[in-house]
Amino acid sequence: MKTHFIGLVGDVGGTNARMALVDEAGRIRHPKTYPAKDYGSLSEVIGAYLETTAGRKVPTKAVIAVAGPVVDGEIEFTNLAWRISEGELVGTFEFEAAKLLNDFGAQAMACPLMEADDLRVIGPALKGVAGAPNVVLGAGTGFGVAGLARSDRGDVPIPAEGGHASFAPGDELEDQILARLRKVHGRVSIERVLSGPGMYSLYKALADIRGQAVVHGDEKAVAAAGLAGKDPLALETLDRFCEILGSVAGDIALTYGARGGVFVSGGIAPRLIDRLMMGGFRRRFEDKGRLAEYMADIPTALIIHPYAALVGAARALDTLEGSPI
Repeated sequence: MKTHFIGLVGDVGGTNARMALVDEAGRIRHPKTYPAKDYGSLSEVIGAYLETTAGRKVPTKAVIAVAGPVVDGEIEFTNLAWRISEGELVGTFEFEAAKLLNDFGAQAMACPLMEADDLRVIGPALKGVAGAPNVVLGAGTGFGVAGLARSDRGDVPIPAEGGHASFAPGDELEDQILARLRKVHGRVSIERVLSGPGMYSLYKALADIRGQAVVHGDEKAVAAAGLAGKDPLALETLDRFCEILGSVAGDIALTYGARGGVFVSGGIAPRLIDRLMMGGFRRRFEDKGRLAEYMADIPTALIIHPYAALVGAARALDTLEGSPI
C-alpha cells in the first residue's frame, strides 16, 4: 500500500533548506537537506525536492518555515538573497494552499510535541506552568525568537525579531565587548553577538581586551579549538557566549511571561551542549534581580530533535486543511 502524503513542509535558514513530506498520520517523511548557496531561489530547491522525492504525486498543500519576518504572505530572507511569496508557491507548484511561517514560529509550534528524548534539560528539572506561554530562541546564521500562546482553543505562534533588539551587557567585561563592537557596527544588536559571525566577533573582542593575537580564522575554528581544550581564549569565548545566551534567554522569558518553558535551538547550541550544562547559562538566566525567584521556576531545555521546525510546520499544515491546531 502506497503512502499518501498530505503536504510538503520546509525549513529554510541562511545556510540550509530542509524539505520533507507529511503523511496522513502527521509524520515527517523523506527529509532532505540542501545547501542554500547551491541554489538561486527557494523555488529551485522545492522543485528539485519534489522531482526527486514526490514524483508525480505532488502534495496539494505546503507550509514553509523561513528565516525572517513574513509580511503580507511574502518573505525577503534576512541572511539569504532570496525572496518568495505564498502566491508564487501556489502559482509555480499548483498547490491548493501554501503558507509561509517564520522558522522560529514553526519551532514554537513544535515545542508541545517534543518528547523527553527530543530535549536536554538545562539546569533543574522543572515542569513549568501548564497553559502558560512557551518561548523558543536560538543562534545560528542569525538569532531567532518566537513565543507560543497556549489556550483551550489552540496554540498560536508569536514570531518576533528579538535577535535585532539591543545587546545589553551583563558585567564590566561585556561593557568592554560592547564598546569594541560599537566601533564596528554602531548600534549592536543581540545577533551581533549571538550568531555564528557574532561568536567570531566576540572572540576578536576578547582577544583585543586580553592583548592576545587572533589566531583562528572563523567561528568554526574558534569552537573547535575551545571544545578541544587547546586554546584558553577560545574556551573563554564559548563560555561567555553561553552566559550571554542565558542572559538573553532570561530577558526574553520575562518579556513573553514564558512560565511554560524556554526552549533553546539553532545550529550552535547543540555543539556547545557540555558548556551549556556547566552552569553559566542557567545562572545568567535566573540573574534578574527582584525577579530571580520568578525565573527560578521556569524550565529551560535544549531541543535536540533534528527537524523541530518541520514538526511545527506539519502542525500548521493542519490549519490549511481547516482542522484545529
